[in-house]
Amino acid sequence: MTVKLVHPEGVNRVDVHHQVADTQGSRTIYLAGQVSWDTEGNLVGRDDVAAQAEKAYLNIAAALDAVGATAADLAKVTVYIVDLDEAKAEQFVIGRERAAATLGVEFQQPSTWIGVTSLAAPGYLVEVDAIAVLP
Repeated sequence: MTVKLVHPEGVNRVDVHHQVADTQGSRTIYLAGQVSWDTEGNLVGRDDVAAQAEKAYLNIAAALDAVGATAADLAKVTVYIVDLDEAKAEQFVIGRERAAATLGVEFQQPSTWIGVTSLAAPGYLVEVDAIAVLP
């Protein structure tokens, strides 16, 4: 196992992710921010944070697979959500969990969520970039 997820004592434990990823590997994979586009570049889930989060994570899984990695190799994710608020955060988690169920994995890596005014193209509400570690 190259990534061990930890809930350290003395730090607030949250349900949506772990606070620490302890990695032991020599190969680091950096993914570009993934949005909710299909293989033709079409937006998936217009005006739907959950649908966009789901597709972004499915794209992350496909990108990881392309280099021989899996969701278990993820060490850190950064989430960007347009006009982030509590409702959008909840919708994001719903979408992420739908992707996890589809893939049969868990997405509990340490994460940072950042509210932004816009993303690279109109209509995109969610972008997720990720770092994975392999042996």
